Amino acid sequence: MAEGTVTVARGDELGEAYRRRITEIYVRAFADDFRAFSRDTTKLADAFEHMLLLERFHVALLDGDPAGLASLTEGDEQLFAPDARRIRRYLGPLRGRLATSVIRRWFMAVGDEARPGRGEIGFVATEPAFQGRGVATALLRHLIAQPGYDEFVLEDIKDTNAAALAVYAKHGFEIYRRRPQRFARAAGFTELVSMRRAAGEAPEPG
Repeated sequence: MAEGTVTVARGDELGEAYRRRITEIYVRAFADDFRAFSRDTTKLADAFEHMLLLERFHVALLDGDPAGLASLTEGDEQLFAPDARRIRRYLGPLRGRLATSVIRRWFMAVGDEARPGRGEIGFVATEPAFQGRGVATALLRHLIAQPGYDEFVLEDIKDTNAAALAVYAKHGFEIYRRRPQRFARAAGFTELVSMRRAAGEAPEPG
């Protein structure tokens, strides 16, 4: 493999040996969202490692090293299969129950617009050490090239994530919905933005 080459593979194709690394990328990227459960990303990875459905996650590899990830689902497909007892084992009874409830309510709810053929891309993340090296671009190009979809969507992106919004726009995604955040000052963002693009459109070059 040439130096600097980014390839993308599905998590289950990489196998169980990669499960921990995939989980670590996930919890580090979204650590701010998990602060109510724990600020310790190692503890979070211990709690969540079992629940990721690897076939739903696509992993970017830079020279063979996991460098980023994104999920892809359609219809009522799920990303997680949480075991409440295992989560409580690492986060404790109270925070473990809270984490399980939040995961089921927010990350496993099926949206009203979900349907076969509508691919929902989520949890796009790049490891800090690999940022600026085309990881997110490789992931997006890989995902929007997947057959069997007529539309791809990115739901509920924080409006403060300007870098991500710019990358998505470069790949043909357009904003179709904005949801104001009620407690913007406490949350640290003003609104959640959703974007979509039709399948089959050529991605931007470069």
